[in-house]
Amino acid sequence: MKRIKFRTILLSGLIIISIFLTISCTQNEQEADAYGNFEAHEIIVPSQATGILNSFTLKEGDMLKVGEMVGWVDTTRLFLQKKQLFAQINTINSKYSGSRAEINVLEAEKSNLIREKKRFEKLLADGAVTSKQMDDINGNLNVLNKKIDAVRIQLNGILAEKNVITVNIDLVNDQIVKSIILNPESGTVLEKYLEQYEIVVPGKALYKLADLDNMILKAYISEPQLSEIELLQKVNVLIDGINEEKIMFEGIVSWISSEAEFTPKIIQTREERVNLVYAIKVRVKNDGRIKIGMPGEVIFKNGIME
Repeated sequence: MKRIKFRTILLSGLIIISIFLTISCTQNEQEADAYGNFEAHEIIVPSQATGILNSFTLKEGDMLKVGEMVGWVDTTRLFLQKKQLFAQINTINSKYSGSRAEINVLEAEKSNLIREKKRFEKLLADGAVTSKQMDDINGNLNVLNKKIDAVRIQLNGILAEKNVITVNIDLVNDQIVKSIILNPESGTVLEKYLEQYEIVVPGKALYKLADLDNMILKAYISEPQLSEIELLQKVNVLIDGINEEKIMFEGIVSWISSEAEFTPKIIQTREERVNLVYAIKVRVKNDGRIKIGMPGEVIFKNGIME
């Protein structure tokens, strides 16, 4: 009987000590001011060319640098198109040279007629030639001038045609450059949408890229908490660790919403979701332990865990 009572007293004592330790630990932990989930700056890199992916060997998880070449689209069609345009340029250059030669011949004839006209003017003054002969020379000069003007108009048309083809060559060169797939930002490949040798068109998504070195915690605060926080304010960010421990990071408030919204379902209970809150974004330097979608907590003041 005494042994049973002793066991009962001992068990009651252990329960009391356990409750006391739980209460003490709860009091020592600082309650978070805001809760949210981590996200990253993500971009979807599209194709800028049409054709077959001759090379595209990147893998999900690859870390890419700015300007790094990750593949290219077949440019055979563009090369042939460019070759055809250069052939047209050569044809136009030949037409231009022929028109210039024609103008030179007409200008030489005009010079001869002008000399002849001056000679006839002297003869006409002496009465050695008739007025009709002078009229014939003037008529021939007018015809030559009109021929020269017509050829010059033709030259202008040839130059305009050449300019159009030159612009088309520039466009083809631009398409050739865009056939080379260059990574636009440093980051990690999250998803790969196409494989090598598949056909792409401009705007088709190739892969998704994210900056996992700089994570963003999107959290929510109540209206009274707005006075406790400001842009570029340093805060403490907590994530769950092993054995219910908390891992702390330093964060900087990078954005505060100017409009209230209902609390998202993933953050609070059904009862608390009827409240209006303001979204904030906290920029956090990631050491690899923070993952997209992971929950996080924000502490505005002190934030030093005991």
